[in-house]
Amino acid sequence: MEFDIDEFKVQGIKVNYYYICKRKLWFFSKGITMEDKNDRVLQGKLIHENSYQRSPAKEVMIDDLLKVDIIEDEYVREVKISSKMPLADKMQLIYYLFYLKQIGVVKRGVINYVKEKRREIIELNKEFEEEIVKALKEIKNINLRETPPKLEKLPYCKKCSYFELCYAGEGDFNE
Repeated sequence: MEFDIDEFKVQGIKVNYYYICKRKLWFFSKGITMEDKNDRVLQGKLIHENSYQRSPAKEVMIDDLLKVDIIEDEYVREVKISSKMPLADKMQLIYYLFYLKQIGVVKRGVINYVKEKRREIIELNKEFEEEIVKALKEIKNINLRETPPKLEKLPYCKKCSYFELCYAGEGDFNE
């Protein structure tokens, strides 16, 4: 598969947001960040800071773009609080594996779900590569939009840090 990663590379969080909510992705891409006011995000930062403290390669920056939680031996590890957003978590890690492969580094992936004390091993394959290429192209298109994607009511909107921004003037969420 021929693909120019330089044309489509983004932060890993954008891949995560793409699979959660395209509107959230658009806001974040335009520099509108609401995460610092969200209890869940703050909880995640605390857990992240206190987990795997003995790991020598924690929060590794790659190309001033990707902030990988942990790189150890043959694995790239992502640390998550819980598995409530499994597809987004998985695709973010797959993006890291794909990006690393594009620059000549082959690794396997592990998602560590701290609260559940569970881990999921991820291996990059052709199907995942095709999916991440498709996502990166769509992320680029979303980033180029002048207006956010249409509001889509999702089951987890009320817990999102962008809830008030999305639903300002929308009336009752339950309507």
